[in-house]
Parts: sequence; C-alpha cells; structure tokens
Amino acid sequence: MYASIKGLVTSIRPTHVVIENHGIGYKIIVANPYLYHLHDEVMVQTHHYVREDINQLYGFPTDESKDLFIRLIGVSGIGPKSALSILATDAIQEIIYAIESGDAKYLTKFPGIGLKSAQQIILDLKGKLTIDDSELIPTHASDAIDALSALGYSKVEIRKVMKKINHDQPIEALIKDALKMLMK
Repeated sequence: MYASIKGLVTSIRPTHVVIENHGIGYKIIVANPYLYHLHDEVMVQTHHYVREDINQLYGFPTDESKDLFIRLIGVSGIGPKSALSILATDAIQEIIYAIESGDAKYLTKFPGIGLKSAQQIILDLKGKLTIDDSELIPTHASDAIDALSALGYSKVEIRKVMKKINHDQPIEALIKDALKMLMK
C-alpha cells in the first residue's frame, strides 16, 4: 500500500517514529528509532503489515533492509518483532552472509531468535538472498578462514575481520593478523 514516505520526523519513541507528510503523521515502527533526529527530513521505505488483528506500518532506511524484513516475516515462526530485532544491527550484509553460510550461532544472538528459529531462517532463506559482491573475501584467503573457523570463531566474526586485513601475505601471517583482531 505504501512503498515509502518522505517527511519530517515529528516524534521519536522507543518503538517508532512519527513522520509528517502533508499534514498527516504516519506512525512507523522501526528497528532503531534513535537513529532518527527530530525535525529532519527523511525518506523511509515502508511495509504495510496487515493481519486479522494487526495493521501496522514498518519503516526501513533502505530497500535492502525492507526486502530482508519481508523475507524474514515469511519464515514460519518469525514475526515482525523478531525480524526487527535482527535488523536492528543494521548489518544487512553480515546477516545475509550468516544465513547463506548456515551460521545459526550468529542468528541466535538476536532477541527472540533461538536455535530452532535460526535453523528455520537458514532452511527457508539460504540460496534466496544476495551478498554484495564488494563484500566478498578473496578466495585465496579461504584456508585462513577454514583455520579460524576450526578454532571456534563464527564465520561472521571471521568475515568481519578478514575485510580489514591485507590478503596479500602468507597464510600464516593472515591468520596471525586475524587472530589479533578477533581477540580484541
């Protein structure tokens, strides 16, 4: 019904913001309302969620986060509240990577997401999401990633660190640099 709303932020509450557009104030539930500032003009991508007992407008900073929200609420057992808790980190590519790599441990760190829910998300969404190619780690670093994974680090943690280090060095040095960052 509403694809996006552009207007002034007139109210910020713990669960939502109110955006005024042409004299109408839209109550929009967002993952992190404190990212918004009063009286700023914003463009919010929206999803109108309607069920027999719910009629709410959810807002997102990007189309990518909106699309992920829609896919998450399509997973059995995942409602809007759980989906928003996942999106509150605003690390969309890391969430997608965790799903694509089957990292249930990463997904269980979000409120309301237990192991069964994390496994269901992976089962339903794996292979259906796209990772930004600019975020990918070079393939020659895969041995280092495997070694760090064998040490017990999650793939999401490893990926975050691997993006920050120089890959043009021997595997031993790559692992050493990654471990230094992971232990901080």
